[in-house]
Amino acid sequence: MALTGLQIQKLLPKTNCKECGSNTCLAFAMKLSAKKADLSECPYASDEAKQVLGAASEPPVKGIALGDKGQVKLGEETVLFRHEKTFVNQTALAVNINDTDAPAGIDQALTTIKDYMLVRVGQELRLDMVAVTQKGADPAAFVALATKAWQTAARPLVLRSSDPKALAAAADAVKGSRSLICCPTPAAAPDLAAVAKENNHALAITAPDLDQLAALADFLKQGGFNDLVLQFQTHSLAEQFQTGSIARRAALQDSCKATGYPTVRFIESDDLLDVVAEAVTEINKYGGILVLPAFDAALLASLMTLRLNIYTDPQKPIQVEPKVYPIGEPGPDSPVFVTTNFSLTYFIVSGEIENSGISAWLLVPECEGLSVLTAWAAGKFSGATIGKFAKEIDLDGQVTSRQIIIPGYVAQISGELEESMPGWKVLVGPQEAGDLESFIKTRLATAG
Repeated sequence: MALTGLQIQKLLPKTNCKECGSNTCLAFAMKLSAKKADLSECPYASDEAKQVLGAASEPPVKGIALGDKGQVKLGEETVLFRHEKTFVNQTALAVNINDTDAPAGIDQALTTIKDYMLVRVGQELRLDMVAVTQKGADPAAFVALATKAWQTAARPLVLRSSDPKALAAAADAVKGSRSLICCPTPAAAPDLAAVAKENNHALAITAPDLDQLAALADFLKQGGFNDLVLQFQTHSLAEQFQTGSIARRAALQDSCKATGYPTVRFIESDDLLDVVAEAVTEINKYGGILVLPAFDAALLASLMTLRLNIYTDPQKPIQVEPKVYPIGEPGPDSPVFVTTNFSLTYFIVSGEIENSGISAWLLVPECEGLSVLTAWAAGKFSGATIGKFAKEIDLDGQVTSRQIIIPGYVAQISGELEESMPGWKVLVGPQEAGDLESFIKTRLATAG
């Protein structure tokens, strides 16, 4: 049973030293209760507190960091549904390479993985890992490919083989990469756990069903190794969905530590529709690491966009900095458009203005990352707030133009905005950003 903040406070030193970053021991206790802090942040925690609170303060899903700098973070989830709070560490995406692939194809794949980047609402999205699978009979070829993948792509690896000795050799060859070893059978798990511990890697374990997998995880944890990732043996999309949900629910609601680990899934299908269905299900339903069978830029763009949406904190929308942005090469007399600082809105509007071929200024006031209509309904995007922001940044001193275009959905604020910005003429633009180009080429040109 989870401890409350008050119960946790009784076990803390009650010195209010603030060395943990919180103002009081009670505030720190509340953070521990909400799984937002770790007991190690308290320098004066007693042995009793560590014993009682150590496990209680851990997130229900264990956190694991992969990569030489710990850049790929998994687990640490505290909710079943993102609208309850938020999901924390997004599904890591990897592309698989086999040791039997043609050398030229391997080189091209590794270079593509290293260089691939998708820019979405101002964020640079990249592949997180490289999966290396042994399909040939030569362990040396597998080890050589693992070494090459680590050196070329500079990403943590997912090492997969049916040969425990080959896995041990590959794990040693890429020591320092903080990668994931995929154990082929439950019987091989104890020996490979020792290999993973020696080389500072994590270990993926598997078993025929969830009960046996949980028992194996508990056995390895009791033996002193807990950097574990679960690989479910499911045989249909429905079973994948069900097993992932059962494991997460058991960890979060029933405090079952043995199922509270990140997961890894390999998609083996060559059919694109099957790959999409499995990948989307995995991202939506708690996937830790998702290994795709091959590189496909169109597929990755879709999956990364979905992942970004799922793992964006619903209480903290992605925002751009409030300021006036130049679109193209505007001069002092260029027109001024205005929109909110919700990232998606900003990039769509700025893109449509740029596509129209004109240079302009885009005024973006602070709206807490809300869209136009939502910000207006919340009173954060009104004539008064826009006018106040324009005055704060001295818009009058930056431009000589006195023409400002507002979104058509908030035409009702035009009068208030003209009162807040004396000397400015307010034009009501289109409701949809997609209509900005035609608006600029017709109404804006004649209005100017």
